Amino acid sequence: MDIEIELISPIDNVCDYTFDFYWQNQRLDPASVILHQSGTQFTYSDLVDAVRGGSDIHIKGDVGARFAYSLGVDLKHFGGGGNSEPAGCVFVDGNVGAEAGMGMVSGTLYVSGDVAQPFGNIIEIGSDVQEYRKFRSITDILCNGLDADTLVSNNFNENERRLTLDDGILRGTLGARCDHMATIVVEGDAYNGTGMLMRHGTIIIKGDGGMNTGAHLDGGTVVVFGSVGEFAGAYMKSGSLVFRDAKGYVGAGIKGGAIYSKKKVKTTPPAGKSRMKGNDSALLRSLLDIGRVESMLYNKYEVEEEKERYITVHMRDGSVLRRKVE
Repeated sequence: MDIEIELISPIDNVCDYTFDFYWQNQRLDPASVILHQSGTQFTYSDLVDAVRGGSDIHIKGDVGARFAYSLGVDLKHFGGGGNSEPAGCVFVDGNVGAEAGMGMVSGTLYVSGDVAQPFGNIIEIGSDVQEYRKFRSITDILCNGLDADTLVSNNFNENERRLTLDDGILRGTLGARCDHMATIVVEGDAYNGTGMLMRHGTIIIKGDGGMNTGAHLDGGTVVVFGSVGEFAGAYMKSGSLVFRDAKGYVGAGIKGGAIYSKKKVKTTPPAGKSRMKGNDSALLRSLLDIGRVESMLYNKYEVEEEKERYITVHMRDGSVLRRKVE
């Protein structure tokens, strides 16, 4: 059943699939009634359940930040498989706040007003509904194609599954959960969370990346020609993350994959520096179009093997032994 709701004041996290997203130490309760409604008493879960079931949602009024967060994801946190699932359409008769569509993988957004930057993992396409702008998930387009849709700007090579973003819009969570051998090229900077949970494909950022670049990367490749923000490569499972330099520590909670940085960076255990090998050099040459000598100047970081621990034992005869700690 479709839902119609009127908001007399903007509300954050509308149609947020994550529900327990924390913001400034406040937890979003899925059963709580959305504030500032006019004449209805819908909860956060009412809207999510409706769009998950394929129904459309019509919102009259402005919505706040983090609208449609992780839209179209069968989240593991709630017993799902973490994969994409079908979703309905959400119509907004008004403006939308920043970070709309962060982590979004399916469904369609229609907006009559403005969408604040940074965007999430969304791109504008030609609208089939008069007086509305239409947005789809970048991951959806990479994995399933444009079909009859056309991009308003930017360029998508359907045969090569190669999307070039040159519209100057700052976007976060690019390629989130992508499971297709596709490529995203950003002719500029990226916002937070590039490549989040990306299983296949390559993202190339010609400028700088934000916080959590390559976080939870699960097999894809993320290349940043500039610098990345804090917590790069956090909780990586597999794949490759390449950048010039990083702010703060990298590799927190890493479980697999490799991080390459031209400048030496600080790591958080279990990440540690490891030796560059021939296959590492070949990978960097192919991704960065550089020579062998320059590629070998990069620093490699991955899960550090646990070092064997020894203690020093002083014997009665004055000799000293090193004994392995079991």
